[in-house]
Amino acid sequence: MHTKLLEKMKNLIKLFSFILALSVANAQNFNGSIEFSYSTSKDSITKVYWVKNKMIKLDEHSEKGKTADGSFIINLDSSKVKCILTKRKLWMVQKNQTPQVIKGKCNVKKGTATKTIAGISCVEYTVANAEENTSVTFWIADDNFTFFAPLNKLWNRKDKHSVYFAQIKDLTAGQMPLMSEVKQLSDGKLLSKIEVKKISKMTPDDAIFEIPAGFTKFRH
Repeated sequence: MHTKLLEKMKNLIKLFSFILALSVANAQNFNGSIEFSYSTSKDSITKVYWVKNKMIKLDEHSEKGKTADGSFIINLDSSKVKCILTKRKLWMVQKNQTPQVIKGKCNVKKGTATKTIAGISCVEYTVANAEENTSVTFWIADDNFTFFAPLNKLWNRKDKHSVYFAQIKDLTAGQMPLMSEVKQLSDGKLLSKIEVKKISKMTPDDAIFEIPAGFTKFRH
C-alpha cells in the first residue's frame, strides 16, 4: 500500500514538473508590439508588429500616429496571410509567393561588435553577395522573438532584408534583427534601413487580429 502511494506521488510530481516546464516555455515566447521604421533614400514609413502566440499583425503607416494605410494578419498555425486595404475597406488572402532566386553566393560573417537597440544588446552579422553587389548588415538580438523566423519563412518577402536574413543558418529560435542596413557592396551606398524604435511586452487584444467590421473580401 505504501509503495503504491509513493508511486502515485512520484507520478504527480512528474506531471506537475511537466506542466510547469510547459508554462515556462510558453511564457518565454514574445507577446507584445514592436515598432520600427523602414527607410530608403526617398521616404520613411513606420511599421508595427503586434504579436500574440502564433498570431501576428503588421500595420504600415505612411504618417506616424494615423490609421494604418494597410495591414497584414499572419497565422503561423494555419500558414495563412491576410492583407487588409484600409482605404478601400477590402481584405484578401495573400497567395504564397515564389521564393526569391539569389544570384551568386552569399557569404555570411558573424562579427564581434555589439550595439544596443531599444534597450537590447545585439550582435553584428554581415551577409554579402558580390554578384548582386549587395551587403546587408544585421544587428541581431538573442531574446525570445520566436515568432520571427517562422514569419520570415512563411511570408517569403523578396526584399533583401528578408532574403539575406534567411541565409544565416546558425541562429537560435528566439533571435531577431533589430536593425538591418542594405548597401551596395561596391561603394557602401545605403539603399534601405530597418530599425526597431520601441518594444512593448503588453499582450495585444484578440480583436487586433480580426478583420475590421464592414470590410469586404476581395476575390481574385
